[in-house]
Amino acid sequence: MTLTRRELILTLLGAPALLASGCSESRRLPPAGELLGPALEIGHRLRDGFRPQPNADQWKDVAVVIVGGGVAGLSAAWRLKQSGCEDFVVLELEQQAGGTSRSGLCDLTPYPWGAHYLPVPLSHNRDLIRLLDEMGVVDSLADDGSPVIAEQFLCRDPDERVFVDGEWIEGLYPASGASDDDLAQLAAFRKEVDRWSAWRDAAGRRAFSIPIRQASEDAEVLKLDQISMAEWLRQQGWMSDRLHWLVDYSCRDDYGSTAEQTSAWAGVLYFAARLKEPGSDHQPLMTWPEGNGRIVKHLASQAGARLQTGIAVTQIRSRQSRQRVGADGNDSPISGETGCEVLAFDTASEQPIGWRAKSVIFAAPQFLAPRLIEAFAERTGRGVEAFEYGSWLVANVHLSRRPREAGFPLSWDNVIHESRSLGYVVATHQSGNDHGPTVLTWYHPLCDANAKAARQQLLQATWSDLADVVLTDLERPHPEIRELVTRLDVFRWGHAMIRTRPGFISSSQRRQAAQPDGPIHFANTDLSGIALFEEAFDHGLRAADEVLASLTTNS
Repeated sequence: MTLTRRELILTLLGAPALLASGCSESRRLPPAGELLGPALEIGHRLRDGFRPQPNADQWKDVAVVIVGGGVAGLSAAWRLKQSGCEDFVVLELEQQAGGTSRSGLCDLTPYPWGAHYLPVPLSHNRDLIRLLDEMGVVDSLADDGSPVIAEQFLCRDPDERVFVDGEWIEGLYPASGASDDDLAQLAAFRKEVDRWSAWRDAAGRRAFSIPIRQASEDAEVLKLDQISMAEWLRQQGWMSDRLHWLVDYSCRDDYGSTAEQTSAWAGVLYFAARLKEPGSDHQPLMTWPEGNGRIVKHLASQAGARLQTGIAVTQIRSRQSRQRVGADGNDSPISGETGCEVLAFDTASEQPIGWRAKSVIFAAPQFLAPRLIEAFAERTGRGVEAFEYGSWLVANVHLSRRPREAGFPLSWDNVIHESRSLGYVVATHQSGNDHGPTVLTWYHPLCDANAKAARQQLLQATWSDLADVVLTDLERPHPEIRELVTRLDVFRWGHAMIRTRPGFISSSQRRQAAQPDGPIHFANTDLSGIALFEEAFDHGLRAADEVLASLTTNS
């Protein structure tokens, strides 16, 4: 069903944006732009059963095939190489690796297409600190092992602001007009967060840690997973609209879901896991013009020619239960061999290709496992119904100059209080160039209760539809924005991130999903239930370590 402009704005931005935008169906659009997104056509062909079969001369032998070139897959490749295993290949469907951490580039600046910052890790996340050190980001280590980050990689001031009641104010909390009771509830909330940051279980583990594999599984902590973050706030007696907005914004920002939809476990983790100690500020943020695309670039460089883009995997099957294609084109038995066969095709040439591997790291989202892994459900008894994915709309808005505005100056992160979007970050902020042309990266998580319907609406919308939605939202703080836009590109992420619903973190389905299926090992951020860079990185390392152990055992 095609929506009118009015219906689309109401659906994506809500009634306040519709009221502010007026009733006209005709609005000025940018002179140039593209509608971008993952390779939907290829994905649909695979869904509909497209399975080209490689000929005998189109097979290759390799120790490890990594399916998926997002952060998890690239991290697995990094671990393998660092451990001395270089007999692997990374297969990525898209022409550019990185998944939701990929980036773009124009004559002025690089810019993100997804994840755009990384908090400085605490001392216990040694592997991530090692990666950052390898990238030249770490100046030194403090006495406790925590990294001292080179200043140029820390988000420069001013870092964040919020547009509320017609002007920009510093910070994210809408303090303008806050009552004594609002401020008292904010203080009580922070005190409770401090309590959780200090909490330790009998084994000395933090209640909330990133990566979450290092967090406590004590019943007192996991009890929070049974209710939503909004319900948890209500149970504490905190009813301040400003506090609820801040928490809701935080859940939408990190998890792509509202506080009503987000597990209280994940909601508290957002605030408590990145506190070095009770009463401290949250860990500072590292960022680059291209966001986490800078980290992706480094990881991809380590994989080198082993990273192959534009390769669509069509099937993964166990060699223990298969016949091998012989030189005559007929099947022949495999004697005593174990491992997997990975069938794929080159999306440019459409030529089929196959790999025989001792191990596979499946670094794609879980919902693809039954579609790509032969007899997955029958063999493992696992379902993927519990894995629900939210959609995101991201736009890069190229401006001829900075807009005029009132209040606190343009910052790296700019949030609109009465909006369903998350606002925008400024790609040129880290360069110190505060005047002239720039690129704004605008983010909008689709938090509809029916994730599938929201995804379908997003994928049916045209570039002009979505460009108008973006500019309608930005017009509220920047009335002249349409006059300044020289280009506007839109990226539709249909399965952007896992939804952290109540009950999912502690569910058996999530825990079982990380278990190997014979020679197939799993690595993706959805296995944590929260879509954070650190989780994708950690699962990539874990899966690689499992493979390294199996290769050693079988050698």
